[in-house]
Amino acid sequence: MDSSDKLFNRQRSLHQILGGGFVADVVLWRRKDVTVGILVVTLFAWVVFEISGYTLLSLVSSVLFLLFAILFLWAKSAAILNRPAPPLPHLYLSEEMVNEAAYFIRNHINMILSVSEDIALGKDTNMYVKVSAGLLLVSVVGGLTDFLTLGYTSLVIVLTVPALYEKYEDQVDAYVLMAYRKLWQLYHKFDAVCVNKVPILSLEKKKLS
Repeated sequence: MDSSDKLFNRQRSLHQILGGGFVADVVLWRRKDVTVGILVVTLFAWVVFEISGYTLLSLVSSVLFLLFAILFLWAKSAAILNRPAPPLPHLYLSEEMVNEAAYFIRNHINMILSVSEDIALGKDTNMYVKVSAGLLLVSVVGGLTDFLTLGYTSLVIVLTVPALYEKYEDQVDAYVLMAYRKLWQLYHKFDAVCVNKVPILSLEKKKLS
């Protein structure tokens, strides 16, 4: 299939778009054992939370309490019996790792603040519509389910939809592009019939162009 017949006229494969590394391999089921393991572990965690009534904070606290108790008793008994201590790696964050994380977070926060400023000052109507639609969608979905179920469902979607899309890429692209062209035709009709006849909307459109 030619690049013009692909979504967004892309020339790279889905694996390359996802980074081409370990994460892309997991998402696209190139490492099936890891992908299946993630799904099984998250399913188990979701079932535990739903059945036991544990919250995330209470479960993490209980697990950490049990872990520290085991390691503490192991280390004390090893010292008394002249046995080796628990095989723990050296827990340390280097300055380079902290700086890289801070740089990554700062860039993304600044990007979000810049977009927010443009929306608040009315500079980017398209972005305002996109953000509003996204927030409305999150609000509706959040009202229908809890955060834990939403997180598990999102993970399942991330680990299944890209793999299915890669498998049926040509068929999906053909149908989506056909639907996109139909919607684009409807938009032009709506623009010609409605938008251009409203003075305020017509003036806003001229400013954007």
